[in-house]
Amino acid sequence: MKNQWKFYGKTLVACSLLGAFAVSFSSSAEAKRLHDPQMETKVEMHQTLPGGTTVSDLQRRPLKERIQEILNAPPEVENPVQTAPVPAARVPVTQSVYDTSIVGTPLATQQQCVKYLLSVNPYPEISVSPEELVSYYYEEGQREGIRPDVAFAQALKETGFFRYGGTVTPDQNNYCGLGTTSATVKGAYFASSKMGVRAHIQHLLAYASTRTPVEPVVDPRYELVRSTYGERTLDKWQDLNGRWAVPGNSYGQSILSMFRAIVNE
Repeated sequence: MKNQWKFYGKTLVACSLLGAFAVSFSSSAEAKRLHDPQMETKVEMHQTLPGGTTVSDLQRRPLKERIQEILNAPPEVENPVQTAPVPAARVPVTQSVYDTSIVGTPLATQQQCVKYLLSVNPYPEISVSPEELVSYYYEEGQREGIRPDVAFAQALKETGFFRYGGTVTPDQNNYCGLGTTSATVKGAYFASSKMGVRAHIQHLLAYASTRTPVEPVVDPRYELVRSTYGERTLDKWQDLNGRWAVPGNSYGQSILSMFRAIVNE
């Protein structure tokens, strides 16, 4: 109905222009007689028509062209529908602390993660605040469908609650030992804390899914994992035993134990 009324309105404007053209033609002689060059004024009509055209613009074109432009103008769209972005990863909702899946949603809150870290190490050696670091894990993990609270627990294990003391040093922003293949190889460096977290989450995704990461890959060993395992993805944190850490006989179990301690904070 609204578009129909707009059509009637356009038709009325077109008819008005036609009438104005006829009147101006018949009265042109009278206008010349009354015109006083000493009192010349210029009146511009800026009423906007469809497509941003003004009445003065239309008056410079042939009448038939003006009418057709008004009648054929597309209807204006009011309140266009905003399309919400499609979630990058649809993941199962984690229901229990005894769920050992790598893919899932968080159970612990960000506040619980921060509290647990500071209860063990009040002065973590990181380039951002503990709150900011945890927020990166939740942002990156939830984007990729990786459980961020358990990934953070893994970072605590790998860095000794951000005390380090091993091959990796705090300036590397490397929170999971990426590329540290021996006691003498320091591994990967990342320009920021956020990029270090992103690489960690992407490395977990490389093991757990064949899906390409949402963000550009910053994990230097992502392609190595994908080419090694192909379609054989790992489902559980315990599956990382002997793969992420060697021999790593209880590697995944220790991460899950720390995660449950976080939830109980």
